[in-house]
Amino acid sequence: MTIRLPAADGTLRTYEPRTEPLAVTPGAPFTSRTVFSAAHVVADPYADVSPDAPAAVDWEATLAFRRHLWSHGLGVAEAMDTAQRGMGLDWAGAAELIRRSAAEARAVGGRIACGVGTDQLTGGTLAEIRAAYEEQLAVVEEAGAQAVLMASRALAATATGPEDYREIYGRLLRQAAEPVILHWLGPMFDPALEGYWGSADLDAATDTFLEVIAAHPDKVDGVKISLLDAQREVDLRRRLPQGVRCYTGDDFHYPELIAGDDQGFSHALLGIFDPLGPLAAEAVRALDTGDVQGFRKLLDPTVELSRHLFQAPTRFYKTGVVLLAWLAGHQEHFAMVGGLQSARSLPHLARAYALADGLGLFPDPELAEERMKNLLSVYGVNQ
Repeated sequence: MTIRLPAADGTLRTYEPRTEPLAVTPGAPFTSRTVFSAAHVVADPYADVSPDAPAAVDWEATLAFRRHLWSHGLGVAEAMDTAQRGMGLDWAGAAELIRRSAAEARAVGGRIACGVGTDQLTGGTLAEIRAAYEEQLAVVEEAGAQAVLMASRALAATATGPEDYREIYGRLLRQAAEPVILHWLGPMFDPALEGYWGSADLDAATDTFLEVIAAHPDKVDGVKISLLDAQREVDLRRRLPQGVRCYTGDDFHYPELIAGDDQGFSHALLGIFDPLGPLAAEAVRALDTGDVQGFRKLLDPTVELSRHLFQAPTRFYKTGVVLLAWLAGHQEHFAMVGGLQSARSLPHLARAYALADGLGLFPDPELAEERMKNLLSVYGVNQ
């Protein structure tokens, strides 16, 4: 088995795929960490829709992928940016996804948390932004899922300073039925979120973020930090009120952040745990037994793949995630809502394939090779 892959310099190189996948088995939820995989949606490739039309979703394949994650003990973070919120999936589609996925979670006993945002708006007053948040919060709570209060493009555009964030989030936390997860997504994931929490100065923004939490510690289960800055996350983690968890969203430094230090550790809510699901579960089970070295031995080698998928422009990491789901046999095609399968170059996709294969992520390496060759042939790379 060999395959010719395009490199970044325009040449073709011969790659020999591994013949056996990594041996992993499904298992129960974890005891040492709370771990969510932010899951992608599977598009319906036969729908006659344009990239800017409402998304057409293959619901059975989408829910099957969530059952796959739950079977390995992972929680599912639903309707997050991994599911292309604001990049192909509109609020109507996200609401249906939340309802369907939450019902499936109840049926199989899976853990689920769902994103609450304001993406039914493109702008608006603070009152309209708060109402949009409240509408989405109601949908998530009625579905019986935990809420993840996501960063709002509309709020970033409308807020005049930290006081507007304190007001909006304070009202939402006071009315939340159960403790929520606060999600701070950095501008590397979404440029429209520059200056979130009222300042482009991250130290000042962090102070406002912590003030919101300190005012409502009983309503905050945890915080998800996606700034790709490990030391900043550690510093913030150490300042959280007692009982408030830190869920790392750092797809560059997750092994050391989850492993932690003598002053604490991070839980996880990660987009990279979509393609890494079974391997990540195996690693966390090692951590459950106190085997930090075994955890790092499994997870450290995955960072190169994660940094590749999440390289700038980071918001297009979803293309690599869906490619790997297709190559792994979790879906029958490489189509994405919004047409975002075209958002990464062929050399980028080829390297993602080789890195994932080297980790043993493909249950059927021959199938992955065949599908990768089919994709290459579309671009004129004949084997």
